[in-house]
Amino acid sequence: QVQLVESGGGLVQAGDSLRLSCAASGRTFGDYFMAWFRQAPGKEREFVAAINFSTGSTRYANSVKGRLTISRDNAKTIMYLQMNSLKPEDTAVYYCAAGRGWSNFGSWGQGTQVTVSS
Repeated sequence: QVQLVESGGGLVQAGDSLRLSCAASGRTFGDYFMAWFRQAPGKEREFVAAINFSTGSTRYANSVKGRLTISRDNAKTIMYLQMNSLKPEDTAVYYCAAGRGWSNFGSWGQGTQVTVSS
């Protein structure tokens, strides 16, 4: 199983920017996918964005298009989530996931807290 470690979360003010990172280690297949999910207190887990790590193809939730950008660093096996113009509604625990398809994620990170104050 792929091991995932998120970092970059913290407490910021509305309008600030933040970049989350997810470092992957362990065995991976030649073609694999990574994604970001988030979960706010009292809400269900929400898909944010995903990337085919081999090709760079991306998919986004409609609610985050424009402000959040997913990217990868092939050399270091790291996935990023650039978050701009943060809003209080972005407050959540953000999780990194990995798998062999766009919606079949079997590996998960521990999560990193993002808190946006007004």
